[in-house]
This record gives sequence, structure tokens and C-alpha cells, in this order.
Amino acid sequence: MSDYSDLDPSIAEMLSNVKDTADESEDIDLSEFESAGEKKFSMEDFARRSKLFDSKSDSVKKKTKSIHEVDLSQHEFEPVEQMLSDEASSVFEDKSYYKTALTNENASSQRVHQLLSKYLTCQDPKDRTVYRQNLISAYWELLRGMAPKMADINLPMPKRMMCRFGVLLPSLFRPEQKTFFSRIFFENRPCEPVMYVDEWFKEIAAGRMSNSMTDEKRTPVKAANAEEAARIEQTRLMQLKSKNSGKLQSAENLLNIKENERAMLETELKAKVDQLCEHNPVLGFEPHLCEYDEMQLKLFSEISDRLHRLSKNNKELSRCLREFQDAKGVYTSVENKLAGGPDISAATDSNAVNIEFQTVRQMAKMTVGRQGNQFPIFTREFFHCTERGTGTRENVIEILRWVESVDPGAFCRIHKNVPNRIVPYVLLIPTYGDRGFCWEPFDRYNRVTSRGRIVIPMYPRDLKIAVLTAVADLRWQVAKEKASYYWMEEGLTGQYYQHIDRLKLKGDLKAFFIEDYVLWMTKESEGVQRLDKEVRGIFWRNMPFPNERKQELRKRSLVYDELCIKDNNRAMSDGY
Repeated sequence: MSDYSDLDPSIAEMLSNVKDTADESEDIDLSEFESAGEKKFSMEDFARRSKLFDSKSDSVKKKTKSIHEVDLSQHEFEPVEQMLSDEASSVFEDKSYYKTALTNENASSQRVHQLLSKYLTCQDPKDRTVYRQNLISAYWELLRGMAPKMADINLPMPKRMMCRFGVLLPSLFRPEQKTFFSRIFFENRPCEPVMYVDEWFKEIAAGRMSNSMTDEKRTPVKAANAEEAARIEQTRLMQLKSKNSGKLQSAENLLNIKENERAMLETELKAKVDQLCEHNPVLGFEPHLCEYDEMQLKLFSEISDRLHRLSKNNKELSRCLREFQDAKGVYTSVENKLAGGPDISAATDSNAVNIEFQTVRQMAKMTVGRQGNQFPIFTREFFHCTERGTGTRENVIEILRWVESVDPGAFCRIHKNVPNRIVPYVLLIPTYGDRGFCWEPFDRYNRVTSRGRIVIPMYPRDLKIAVLTAVADLRWQVAKEKASYYWMEEGLTGQYYQHIDRLKLKGDLKAFFIEDYVLWMTKESEGVQRLDKEVRGIFWRNMPFPNERKQELRKRSLVYDELCIKDNNRAMSDGY
């Protein structure tokens, strides 16, 4: 049994009143929790003391864009200027944190309190195991009731911190751990689609995000009254606006490419025409001018080529312009309908959150695995991460930034031969898992510009590996969807499948790929050869490193030099 002798005196006193032999159905009076919460724990109080929930903060004002809008003009993550706050919050120092977290949660809070008390005070290892298993299910049941409340801005901070970090009892922190968690930024300062669990539920409840895909067939929600019907329609329009926003950006991006291409061709054409129209005087026969010289005669074909390319460009530009106008019209129409409808910013969709809760719980299990530690409550027993190894928003963004610097195409999706950088939604779940994964590569109704969804555990043994496994899974699923029915024959998945098939390896194909991708990013990118020669070639062609890194690698080994030579040969060949 772990040493919990340094519990808060108030908690220790509470736990001392619980007998080891107490019946599980024993009623624990939480009436004092209710009164304490009403008297002392207003949102204003926690906002003032924690300095984490200031809606008027400068950082929020600077970032006006929505995390749901895909910005195709952004090509990389911005560097995180500050990983932790200079000033620590006092939210975990409050002696009534535990009481406030369990206030107004009915029977589920009583059961969690009872089981946690027995778990912490039990001496028998077998009984402790039983209490531990019962506590896991009871805690998830408690979170089920709390999930819809995450959209409430007046929710006490302990409840939010419990959902976000799994911190039910601050006394289970070590002093240095408490200090670290107290300095984690509460708000989304980078304004990237990387969210904690409470923020995830909040966005689902507000209708700004749709529910994650599942294999289960969902029953359409019927409106009970006219107000409910208007809210459902507004939610549908918000989702439609988000979808059309991506289409509009994609259309505008293609239009800009064609306009830039036209401007370049016109500049070249003007330069060649000017060169063609330059004539030197004939010596001794002034003011007569010379005929076209050999260089000028060659310009005829070059000018003709530019004119042909301009004609082709004009047709493509005309099509892109029509697509942009259509997308703009739809976007404006949806915006007008939204403006004329009711304000649902304060409304919540409890049904959607309840459905999403089941999905999130499944996600949590998947990060841990069958043989992993399923305990959902933060405790120093199981937390062994460093500050940079904990899955905070800032740490994860920094790793994603590194991933993109090594694998520039990690978040790129090709549409009409144009790569679009679309960063997926990232959900940070407070579990002791070691593997991240991709839940969905993109929205099934918007494959062009919709964000996918990846899940990353917050307390893994190696955060970089957890992030890499999630990105590898995303890579695999996007490539597989792109190849469609021919995924075993074409593209990245087809080449890799044929390699594994030739080796006659048995097992999960995607698991092999993820393992190789981790080696590709951590070893091969540094010049350490760990992959099979054929796999290295497949990854080199389909997931290439930046040119700068390629040039560095070719200096280290002949293996990479040969790959660079093959690149040059393909570049000089037709159809590269």
C-alpha cells in the first residue's frame, strides 16, 4: 500500500471516519458538501484565485480565429513561446477542493467518496484490488453526470480540473507535481485544435463540433418543442458553415494558384516579346534595322508555348472562379441564416455530450490497452512523467511541430493535385496509456477540408512515442482512404502491404507500419539505419524528409546518397 500519510487534515479526518468493514451501500452524507459549495465556491472566487479562467485575457484577445476553421494559409505550427505560466494557480491548494469536486453530483459522488476512502485505507491487497476495480467504474459514472456541465462557464474549477487532469484529490500529488500542474495554462493560448476533455465536451455541447464517428447507428433527435427545433437547426447550420468554410478556402486557394500562374506566364511573355521587338541598326544603312537573329527566331516557339499555356490556364482559372463563387454564395447564405436564427452560444446539447462520453471512454481504454493501467484518477503511485513528458497542450504542440519539421506531409491532404495542410483535432485524455491513435482521418461528409481526430494520453512513459503512434495511424488511414479499393495495390499502403506480403509476416499490418514509422522518425531521420532497405525506400518516396535533411543524410551514408541519386533520376524523367 502506498503512503498517504501526508493527506490534507480535512481529508484525513474524513477518511478516518470510514471503517474498513463498512458496507458498500452505506450512505455517506454529502449535505455539508452542498452547503460548502454554495457558500464558498462561486466561479468568481475561483477565477480570481486561479487566474485561469479570465475571458478577457490578452492572449485570448490576440487570437480571434476559431479552432474549427481550417486556415490553409498556415504552413506550420507557431513556436510555443511559454510552456508554463510564471504564476502558479491556487486551485489545488484549496482545502475544500475535494468537497467542491463532489458537490451536487448525487449518488455517484457518494459512491466514489465511499470507495476512494476504502481504497486508500485498506490494508489487504486482495480487498484493495476489488475496491480499485469498483472505483474505476464508479468514477466513470461520476464523469458521465459531469460531462454535460463542462459547457457551463460558472462551473467550479475543481470539477473542471477533475475532468481535465483526473485530479480528484490534490493530496495524491507530490509537492513538485502540484506546483507543475498549478502552472499549466488553462486557456488555449496557441489557438490550435488541441483540446482537453472538458473543452472537448464543451465544443460538442455547443454544436461547434459533431460527435465522433462510431459504428453504431444513431437515432435522429426529435425536437420536443419549437425552441428545441430552432436550436437543432442552428447547430446543423453551424456544422454546415464549418464544412463550407473549408470548401471556400480550398476553392480560393486553387484560384490564387491559377492567378499566380497566369501572372508568371504573362511576365515571361512580356519579357520575350520585348526581347523579340529589339532590333539593332544595320551598320552603314541607318536607319534600317536588322532582321531577327537566331535567338529571336527561337522565341517564336517559346512565345507560342506561353500563349498555349495561358489559354489552358484561362480555362482552369475560369472553372476555379466559378467554384469559388459558388462556394462563396453557399457560405454567405448559411451565414445569413445563422444570423437570423436564435443565439445558441449558451445552449447545450446534453444528448450529444452523453453520446460523446461513451466514445471518449472507449478512447481512454484504447490508449491504455488491455494490459495497461485503467485507473482513471491521478495519483503519484502511477504518475512518473517529467514536466516535458506530460501531455499538456503546449508539450503536445511542440512535439507536433517537430513531427512536421521532419515529415512535412504529415498533415497534408491532396485535393486536385494541391496539398492542403489540415491539422486534426487532438484530444488529450488523462490516462496512463502509452499509445496515441487516430479515431477518424476526416469527416465522412467532407473529405476535402475537414479535420480528422487523434487521441493522445496525457501520462505516458514517452510522450513523443505516444504522439508519433497517433500521427502514424493518421498517416496510414489517410493513405488507405485515398487509395480506396486499391489500397493493397497503390500508394503508400499498397507498397507497404506488398512488402509485408513478400516477407510472409503474420500479424496486424497497421501495427507493423506504426512501428516502422516510429523508427523512421526517431532513427532514420538522424542517419541511424534501423529499417529494412525496401521499407526505407517506400518511406523515402512517400513520406520524404525536407530537402535540407536529405542533403545532411547523404553526407552520412552511401545508403541515403543512393536514394538522393534516385530522386534526381526520377525528377529528370517524364511524369515525375
